[in-house]
Amino acid sequence: MQIRLTAALAAAALGLGACSSEPAADNQAQAPAAGAERMVANVLLTPDARDVHSYAVPAEARVTHVSLDLEADFAAKVMRGSATLDVLAAEGAQQAILDTRDLNIASVTNAAGQPLQWQIGEARDQLHGAPLIVQLNGAKQIKVNYASAPGAAALQWLSPEQTSDKRQPFLFSQGQAILNRTWIPTQDSPGIRQTWDARIVVPDGITATMSGEGNVVNGGAARGEPAGEGKRAFAFRMDKPVAPYLIAIAAGDIAFKPTGPRSGVWAEPSQLDRVANEFSETEAMIKAAEGLYGPYEWGRYDVLVLPPSFPFGGMENPLLTFATPTVVAGDKSLTSLVAHELAHSWSGNLVTNATWNDFWLNEGFTSYFENRIMEAIYGRERAAMEADLAWTSMQESIADVGGLESADTQLQLNLGAERDPDEGMTQVAYDKGATFLRTIERAVGRERFDAYLKGYFARHAFQPMTSAGFLADIRQNLFADDPQTAQAIGLDAWVYQPGLPANAVHVQSPAFPAVDAAAKTFAAGGQAAAIPNWGTTWEMVRFLDQLPREMTADQLAALDQRFSLNAAGNSEIRFAWLKLALANQYAPATRSAEQFLTSMGRRKFVQPLFQILMEQGSWGQTLATRIYRTARPGYHSVTTGTVDPIVGYQAGSV
Repeated sequence: MQIRLTAALAAAALGLGACSSEPAADNQAQAPAAGAERMVANVLLTPDARDVHSYAVPAEARVTHVSLDLEADFAAKVMRGSATLDVLAAEGAQQAILDTRDLNIASVTNAAGQPLQWQIGEARDQLHGAPLIVQLNGAKQIKVNYASAPGAAALQWLSPEQTSDKRQPFLFSQGQAILNRTWIPTQDSPGIRQTWDARIVVPDGITATMSGEGNVVNGGAARGEPAGEGKRAFAFRMDKPVAPYLIAIAAGDIAFKPTGPRSGVWAEPSQLDRVANEFSETEAMIKAAEGLYGPYEWGRYDVLVLPPSFPFGGMENPLLTFATPTVVAGDKSLTSLVAHELAHSWSGNLVTNATWNDFWLNEGFTSYFENRIMEAIYGRERAAMEADLAWTSMQESIADVGGLESADTQLQLNLGAERDPDEGMTQVAYDKGATFLRTIERAVGRERFDAYLKGYFARHAFQPMTSAGFLADIRQNLFADDPQTAQAIGLDAWVYQPGLPANAVHVQSPAFPAVDAAAKTFAAGGQAAAIPNWGTTWEMVRFLDQLPREMTADQLAALDQRFSLNAAGNSEIRFAWLKLALANQYAPATRSAEQFLTSMGRRKFVQPLFQILMEQGSWGQTLATRIYRTARPGYHSVTTGTVDPIVGYQAGSV
């Protein structure tokens, strides 16, 4: 059926207007004050912006705002309540289609409480869930009363025993890429940006936080309001349109401590001072980022350190980055993670990939930006080490996805509806994307490229973006008077072709040749006592990674004795050591591996170590099965979804 768009929807959908509020003089979209008209971001209707991982049809009807009123039921492990959605529909549109997965829908009404016809459509598969099809009957707002399922993939419910302080249960969400449909009925596509607000009820003694305004009130943690016997309600608000995967919640026994006038940390009380000390330079990072690419548009920037089961290093939820405790090393050596998640406040949150095919627009830009922040704060030497390690990581990732000819080494991917978009979230997007931008920088000069990126973020603030859109923008705003340089770089080949172009810029650390020489000497029979005490985490990681993958038990024992690697408190060093030790079936490392794998659920560490174990025949497979039996109940679904096939897990089999 052909749908004729109204002028308002056509402007929003086709990008003819940046938002419904008046843009500022510098072309930055401005958030409305409370009670004012809400900002509405455009959606893109070009073929490359069609999201095959969502049932939504935004050209007909799109969600612009979500209002949540939910209670966290820790006993039943469900979120229960309602979601009220503002819907912008084309003239003549009869229905709105939402994404859901395993939600228990009780009713759907309009704003006046009158029932609307609805049905759950046919599910494509378990991953995508099923469409909730609502007959609008002229409604501009629909209210869905529902509850999440106890096993909702986005939510992890932890018992008190699974937390550090062991006093209260804990809840957190992880929505990227398409998991938020398991607890919020909305159009779960990164290209359909939405404002939102929420009222969250939790038991007394538990503090709720979300990725919006309302966590910090008058410089301290929000306390909520009484909501019946033994309950408190917390209120949150996001008045800027964000991709729906960025709506996030965490609730537990947590406390807040400021680290600057607009930054702070959240953690369990026993961890708070340690975390605050680790991330004390957050304010300096914000200032460095603003100096590079323009104002920080989100107000506050806080970091919440979650229990160890969090599956990622960090998640860039606006105003409130979620972080793993594995980055709290005690010496600030792993704080590049904060720089990375902060950089997402521009690349990913401000300008967002329209579909998961263009994931690199989030992560490649952010990885480049992260390294620039690290250089500004810690100097070129540290930034060069981290960039050089990323180059090595990129080579490994290219091999992991099938080599230079694999389509999965393209920046723009071709993820069909049959594939989980999580499959495209490899290090290729991060490291090849950053290398592409670094190559452009080298070709045009840092000053020109910085000016371009600053303008790019301003021109497309709070909007979705595709690879084609980026290429058009850079040709118009950086290469309009210099097409020869653009041709020499090979912009299209970088984005649309597999492999790594020959002109890729490799930043090489001047510190690493000595490290590599030491690794070579030791591997050839040198003494462990002759290995220097490396001054940085990254030199130690480089040394371990440069050693041959086949080593003797005596060599490994010498390394362990020299550096106490089995007991290493730095997660990156411990990981690099265990990769080597387990690949050589070094028995004294098995206890260390078991402790490491059962004490955290960060997928970056968990997946490769179980993969290595399963490649070691019966020795490793027996060990992997035993460890996974203990560890799996504490892992988030993001991690188990990756590791289950590696270990051969089936319900009841491990």
